[in-house]
Amino acid sequence: MLRSLLHLQTRFYFLLVVFLLFLPGCGAPAALEETVNRVVPRDRHDWRPAKAASNTSKASRRARRPRHALRGTASWYGKRFQGRPTSSGEPFDRRSLTAAHRTLPFGTVLRVTSLDTGRAVTVRINDRGPVSESRIIDLSQAAAARIGLQRMGIGRVSLAVVKMGSGRRR
Repeated sequence: MLRSLLHLQTRFYFLLVVFLLFLPGCGAPAALEETVNRVVPRDRHDWRPAKAASNTSKASRRARRPRHALRGTASWYGKRFQGRPTSSGEPFDRRSLTAAHRTLPFGTVLRVTSLDTGRAVTVRINDRGPVSESRIIDLSQAAAARIGLQRMGIGRVSLAVVKMGSGRRR
């Protein structure tokens, strides 16, 4: 009985080793997967954007929404930082329509839309932040007031890039 158990155990380990040796070869090479997933245009006409729908139904508005929009939580900062230098070098002004973002270049212009109120504001990135990992952008006090975020303190927003900045510090 012991001999048959050892035989089964040996057989199991042998099959396991063979299976593990052949497992990495089952996937396609990374370069091939990237080639298959990439869309290659046939000619220059493939890059033209589709015409906007003429009706104003909810589906057509959703289709016209920018594809590079990012959604998340926003907060605001104001009085305590008034006059202090921002990461871009310019002094912070809580009455200007500016914002802080972790990665976008300085000078980038964003359209920030509150998902709670539906109001939107255009801001310029001039600082780094927010400090909290759960937030995607910090707005100035004036920008937060325009979209109805000042009273709540934080809120759900959608970001869309209007114009990329140069990234230069002032």
